[in-house]
Amino acid sequence: MGIVLETATTLIAQAGGQDPAAYGEKAGRAIALGVGAGGGAAGAGAGIGMLFGKVIESVTRQPEMKDEIASIQWLGFALTEACFFYGLVGGLIAFFL
Repeated sequence: MGIVLETATTLIAQAGGQDPAAYGEKAGRAIALGVGAGGGAAGAGAGIGMLFGKVIESVTRQPEMKDEIASIQWLGFALTEACFFYGLVGGLIAFFL
């Protein structure tokens, strides 16, 4: 993981035309925050898309179960969205520690 952060820090510094050592630890922390939040958002987006796709499929197959499926749908939505917040919190912890 350290090699990845060093490489990313070097690329960021070279793009800005500065010395990579000038960024120091702050760049690694910012990258950790971005990876944590971005990974959580990607996972939540994929999960929510799959969830609502399956809900549409289920209601199409059994319209009489629509109310029960809808209640389970919102529970699944909330749990999937929580994954994003876990990633964000993990990124924030890595940023501040």
